[in-house]
Amino acid sequence: MMRLSYWSRLGLTFTVPDAIQVPSPRELEQIAISVALQAASIVRAGWGSATSVGTKSSATDVVTQTDLDAETLIRNLLIAATPGCGIVGEEGGTLRPESSLQWVVDPLDGTVNFLYGVPIFAVSIGAAVAGEFAAGAVVDVMRGEVFSAALGEGARLDGKPIRCSPAADLGTALVVTGYSYTPRLRAIQGELVCRLLPVVRDVRCFGSAALHLCWVACGRADAYFERDIKIWDWAAGSLIASEAGATVDFPCPENDGLVMSSAPGCADLLREHVAHEVIDVRPKSTSVDVE
Repeated sequence: MMRLSYWSRLGLTFTVPDAIQVPSPRELEQIAISVALQAASIVRAGWGSATSVGTKSSATDVVTQTDLDAETLIRNLLIAATPGCGIVGEEGGTLRPESSLQWVVDPLDGTVNFLYGVPIFAVSIGAAVAGEFAAGAVVDVMRGEVFSAALGEGARLDGKPIRCSPAADLGTALVVTGYSYTPRLRAIQGELVCRLLPVVRDVRCFGSAALHLCWVACGRADAYFERDIKIWDWAAGSLIASEAGATVDFPCPENDGLVMSSAPGCADLLREHVAHEVIDVRPKSTSVDVE
């Protein structure tokens, strides 16, 4: 579980009691699934006609009108389903930072793929209760697959239980990763991949952290690692992977902001190979404390 000090860095306090009862993890999972599916319809409708309407962290980190429209729908639906909730969104900032129920939303994870017509992108919605992720859903927009989980209740793909890979040999593991939008970090990440390639089956990048995590959860990949990604990129997917039996590392100062998910048999060795990457170009306040 993440310490509340992490959430305070996002401006969330959890200090005011909720006026309504927070739904159970399974109920939150169902809400996340329903809302993510409706947002996926908006994203799918924009497929093939996407244009950039702005940038975020760099000139290559784009925003489309579809991102904005999907997040607006998600916010409206979540507020209607769970009045008084807080929402942390990629495009829209923070709403009600004092609420004990915080939804963490990425309306279109894989925007560059979407912009270029590459059919790999997702809607990701996670729910945290008092600082602990309790439920999440990730919809693969073009494949129509729904990955979901509830804390302590396992992970599912289209409602059926899933488990991570039993892989125990890093040398035959398929590893997925992603890259920062910051040129200096990209150079470091490229060097790391060069060092990792000779000791694994292969390293691939599909452009969606949420789907990378879900693919580890269902065994389509054996491991995933990445740095310099935001909480909305991994909020839902990390819970799904963990509930599917994968080993999950959250970003923290001690691991230089690493997000990692792996078949347990490969986790320690993969961590050794990627833990020595030093990234020190962002303020430490963006890191995550974990217990």
